[in-house]
Amino acid sequence: MRPSSQRLWLITLLLVVGVPLVYPIWLGVASAFVTDDGEFTLFHVLNVFSDPVLREGLRNAFLIACCTTVVAVLIALPLAMLSARTQFAGKPFLTTIILAPLVLPPFVGAIGMRQLLGHEGAVNSLLRDIGLIADPIDFLGKGGFLLIVLLEAVALYPILYLNLVAAIANLDPSMEEAATNLGAGRWKRFFRVTLPLIRPGLFAGGTIVFVWSFTELGTPLMLEFSKTTPVQIFNGIKEMEASRQPYALTAVMLGATILSYTVGRLILGGKGHAMLAKASAGAGLKKLEGTAGMLAGLPFLLVGALAVLPHIGVIGTALSANGQWYGTVLPESLTGDHFVQAITHPLAAGAVRNSIIFAGVATILDVVVGLFVARLLVRGTIRGRALLDAIVMLPLAVPGLVFAFGLVAASLRWPFNGTAPEFITAVTDFLPVGIATWINEAPLKFVGDILGPMPNPIPFLILAYAVRRLPYVVRSAAAGLEQTSVALEEAGYNLGASRWRVTRKIVLPLLAANLAAGAILAFCFAMLEVSDSLILAQREGDYPITKAIFTLAERLGDGPGVASALGVWAMAFLGVALATAAALVGKKAGAIFRG
Repeated sequence: MRPSSQRLWLITLLLVVGVPLVYPIWLGVASAFVTDDGEFTLFHVLNVFSDPVLREGLRNAFLIACCTTVVAVLIALPLAMLSARTQFAGKPFLTTIILAPLVLPPFVGAIGMRQLLGHEGAVNSLLRDIGLIADPIDFLGKGGFLLIVLLEAVALYPILYLNLVAAIANLDPSMEEAATNLGAGRWKRFFRVTLPLIRPGLFAGGTIVFVWSFTELGTPLMLEFSKTTPVQIFNGIKEMEASRQPYALTAVMLGATILSYTVGRLILGGKGHAMLAKASAGAGLKKLEGTAGMLAGLPFLLVGALAVLPHIGVIGTALSANGQWYGTVLPESLTGDHFVQAITHPLAAGAVRNSIIFAGVATILDVVVGLFVARLLVRGTIRGRALLDAIVMLPLAVPGLVFAFGLVAASLRWPFNGTAPEFITAVTDFLPVGIATWINEAPLKFVGDILGPMPNPIPFLILAYAVRRLPYVVRSAAAGLEQTSVALEEAGYNLGASRWRVTRKIVLPLLAANLAAGAILAFCFAMLEVSDSLILAQREGDYPITKAIFTLAERLGDGPGVASALGVWAMAFLGVALATAAALVGKKAGAIFRG
C-alpha cells in the first residue's frame, strides 16, 4: 500500500476508534472541573475528599482493591510456581479447574455465595448440624466487605495465574542455578532472583486485578454495599443534569487508577532484568510422584474447590424450589422451573434477545474495524501506527465504569442533546439558516438517549460493547497476520488482483480461525458486560442479560432462582465459547491478549 493510502487509513481509523473512546471519557472527567457558568474550578473534586461519605466510599474502594490484589497474589503465585516447574498426576485436570472463575462474573457468583455463607446458609447449617457451632458465624463480615474481597479475588486470580505461569516458564534456569551454586537457599533464591525476574508478569496481572476490583460495580451493588465509589457513581447517574458530584467521583476514580498504575509501575513494572536465555526444553519439569505428587496437587485441589463454590451456590439456587434452601445444608426440594423461566420469563427472555442482538452487532463492527486496524499495524510502514495500537488497547486499561459514565455524559450534550458549543455556532453562522439550525440543535438526538423520558440506549450499548471488546479482535487478527507470510498477498497483487480481491480471497481465508476466535471472545464478554449494562440500560425493555440478572435477584419469590438460572445458562454458554475459541487457534490463543 502506498504511503499516502496508509496515511489516509491511519487518520480514518484513529477517528473511528479514538473519537468514540476518548470523547466520552473526556466529557465524563472534564465536567468535574467546571462551574455551571463554564468557569474552571477544583471545588467539586476537592469536595470528594472533604465530604465524609464520599471519602469513605473512596477509601472502601481502595481497600477492596488492595485486599483483592493481595489475596489474588497469594492464591496465584504458589500455583503458578508449581504449574510452571513441576509435573504430577492429574495436573491437566487440576490446572483447568482453577480457571473456572473465568466463566462466571463475580456479581453473579454473589448470589450463590450469599446462599452458601449467609446466616442461614448451607455452611452455617452444616456446622450447626455437626455440633461445631450454636450460633451462625458472620462469614459475610460487616456490610459484606469480606465477601466482596473473596468473590473478586476468586474471580480475578486466574488473570494473575496465567501471567505468572508465562513469566516463570520463560525464566532463564541458569540464573537460579548460579544462585544455588553460590549457596543461596530456596527462599533467598525466590526473593533475590525469581521474584525480580517475574516482576513484569506480576505487574501486568496485578494491575488488571487492582483496576478491575477498584472500579467493580456489580459485586458491591449485588451485595448492597453502597459505601464504595463505584456504587455512589451509579446512584448519582440520575442527578447528572443537576449535580457535578457524579462527574467529580468519576474524575477522582480515574485519577486514582492512573496514580495507582504509575506507582505500581515504579515499584514492580520498572526495567526488567535481562536474561541470557529463556527457559529451555532441557531444563524440563520436575516430575513428582507418590506423596510428593499428591502434595503438589493438593493446593490446586483446595483452590479449585474454592473457585467452584460460587458456581455451586448459583447452580444450587437455580435448582432449589422457592424457599426450600433456608437453614439447610442442601435444598429440601428441587425444580427445573427456574431454568425454563430463564428463557421464557418476559424480562429474562427479552434480556437474552437484547444481549444477542447488541453483542452480535458490536462483534460485527469489531471484526470489520479490527481487520483494517490489524492489517495497518502489521503490514503498514508509516509512522503513527504505535498511536493507533495504543488507542485500540486503551479500553483494557480504562475502567468500564468510567467509560459507561462518559457515554451517559455524552448523551446529555451536543450533538445528542442541548445546543452546540460556541466554536460550532461560529462556523454555522456562515451556513444557510435551515442547516445551521439543524446542526445547532442536537442533530443526533434521534440516534439515542439514556436518561430521557423515552430512553433509547441501544446505540450507546452497542458502541460500548464494540469499543470495550475491539482489542480482542485486533490482537487475534494481528497474531494471525504475523504468522502468515506477506508473500502470499504479494503473489495476488502480482497476478493483477485488486486489494479487495486479495483481502477476500487470500487474507480472510488465512485469518478465518483467528478472526473467529477473537469474534467469539468479543461476543461472549460483550454478552456478560456488567458496568456498561447496569449503567446504560434504564428501561426493562432494553435490559441486557447482566442487568436482568441484577434486577431479578432483587425481586422476592422466585427472583433469585430465575436470576441464578439465567447466570447458569450464561456460564455454560461462555464455557463452550471459550473452549471453541481455544480450539480454533490452538496454542496461539495467548497471542490474542498480547499488547
